[in-house]
Amino acid sequence: MALEVEEVGEAVHYHERFSRGWRAFCEQQKRKLKSIFTWHLLKTVALGQVLSMLICGTAVTSQYLAERKVETPMLQSFLNYLLLLLTYTSVLAFREGRGDGSIFQILKSKWWKYLLMALTDVEANYTVVKAYQFTTLTSIQLLDCFIIPVLMALSWFFLKTRYRPLHFAAVVVCLLGVGAMVGADMLAGRDQGSQANVLLGDGLVLISAALYAVSNVCQEYTVKNLSRIEFLGMMGLFGTLISGVQMAVLEIRAIGSISWDWEICLLFGAYMLCMYGLYSFMPVVVKLTSATAVNLSLLTADLFSLFCGILLFSYRFSSLYIVSFVVITIGFVTFNVVPTYTPIPNSEGTYQSVGTAEAGQTEGGTALDWQLGDGPEMCVQAPCASREPCTALCMLK
Repeated sequence: MALEVEEVGEAVHYHERFSRGWRAFCEQQKRKLKSIFTWHLLKTVALGQVLSMLICGTAVTSQYLAERKVETPMLQSFLNYLLLLLTYTSVLAFREGRGDGSIFQILKSKWWKYLLMALTDVEANYTVVKAYQFTTLTSIQLLDCFIIPVLMALSWFFLKTRYRPLHFAAVVVCLLGVGAMVGADMLAGRDQGSQANVLLGDGLVLISAALYAVSNVCQEYTVKNLSRIEFLGMMGLFGTLISGVQMAVLEIRAIGSISWDWEICLLFGAYMLCMYGLYSFMPVVVKLTSATAVNLSLLTADLFSLFCGILLFSYRFSSLYIVSFVVITIGFVTFNVVPTYTPIPNSEGTYQSVGTAEAGQTEGGTALDWQLGDGPEMCVQAPCASREPCTALCMLK
């Protein structure tokens, strides 16, 4: 009898130890998940999908315009730049003060830089639209991903951004998602587009991707070091001038042949508002993350367009579209789980996490306020603490 009581007591004791261990394990995993899926990450994912939906809006309106035999991509771009001019350039011109931030001082010292940035952006938009006349949709979807490695290379050399192995793995996952999307297109018989000169069309796509990469790197540097209003104001000013001249040279006859009615006007207005929202909103997301992260999130834009096409244009549905969306989203989340690092301005050899770290001064060196989890952690440059973010920081120095 005493032996049975002792065995029961041991069983109860073992059960209590197991319960405490299980609760401790669950709390540990909960803390890990909370440190990964932060509010900053969830906000980044949500904002990235908003950008994708805006691009989807431009694609759907362009499809309707093409069905109405309206093919004026430069006019569409001109309207967007004109709206930027009327809003952001006007704000830049009439804001108080005439110091370094005044439009006159900006034009005096940096006009040629913004001219080149606007030229790059205008021609990137034009060449990718032109590519549709020579090559297929499948080629464009695949080759347009060339922007990701170009962006990472430009960010590494010019913005001094430092990536970790997980970032490269996340990019590969996103590209696998694009492959699944292209496979779904081929199974659904949506290999649309021309094959008049595939080599020329593919070359135009690669040129467009490279130009977009240059434009996005310039945008990231400008919005993080200067201001969003300055960037959009200068893009509106020089983009309107460049696209206006190019429109007058290339599309004057096409514009004259448009049979204007309320539907076409409504489509132009919807396209203009979607593009204006994209240009206005994208610098906000770039400032939160990076140009590379934003372009990874934009890979889902084609999927949103396809979902709209299923509803509006009777496209065939494939379950691979859902698989592609999930895979791209997983890759994008993985890329943003671990921060990239960029140099702290005016601090030689010291890096900070993109969008999540703030530099400060402490005894003995520069400190970074890490905001990756629920509570901030201080990481002192010298001597190095034993926390993992600081270890990664010191490895990059």
